[in-house]
Amino acid sequence: MIVVERKPIEQIKEFIWPYKRILIVGCGECATVCFAGGEKEVGTLASQLRILWNKQDKEIKIIEQTIQRQCEKKFVNELKENIEKVDAILSLGCGAGVQYITEIFPKVAVYPGVDTKFLGGTGEPGLWIENCQACGDCLLDKTGGICPIACCSKSLLNGPCGGSQNGKCEVSEEIDCAWEKIIDQMKILGRLKELDNIQPIKDWSKSRDGGLRKVVREDLKLE
Repeated sequence: MIVVERKPIEQIKEFIWPYKRILIVGCGECATVCFAGGEKEVGTLASQLRILWNKQDKEIKIIEQTIQRQCEKKFVNELKENIEKVDAILSLGCGAGVQYITEIFPKVAVYPGVDTKFLGGTGEPGLWIENCQACGDCLLDKTGGICPIACCSKSLLNGPCGGSQNGKCEVSEEIDCAWEKIIDQMKILGRLKELDNIQPIKDWSKSRDGGLRKVVREDLKLE
């Protein structure tokens, strides 16, 4: 899941202050799960902005729309009926959503209403935790399903380092040592001996090596 967090209202106000007609677009997937950009959050933000504008005796028209996914063009195209009615778009989807809307509707300014934080999951109600850095070369098969790239403060491929104590990272006592977790998990799986295999230097070119990364499935492409 892409974890997002809504931007401060004053920053959003700064984006859209020059405009009179705004389309606020929510996303029905990750942003909804994060309680940052779903239909409910779109409505809440719209109400906040209307109150702010009214206090300044400034005119504003806000259209609210939530689509299933902002990262898929067929759903973004559903915005078409409202595009000609507005001067700017405020997206409550991740950075990918903002860019897809911009690509499809380049004549309208698109602004981000949330900050895209990381890939992760729900730890408990109101808490989301990073556990993947989308490095492009997954090695979870070698570490018992726990990612050392995201979860280790040093992203060590062969750990643990000498700085951890009592299961905590030397960076902070609030951070669990990822490699202790990996070792414990490999013990549970009966695979501890596999950690004796030294992992080679990571090929970071699969993570970021200039330009946009792509995943291509030839079997799914249209003829």
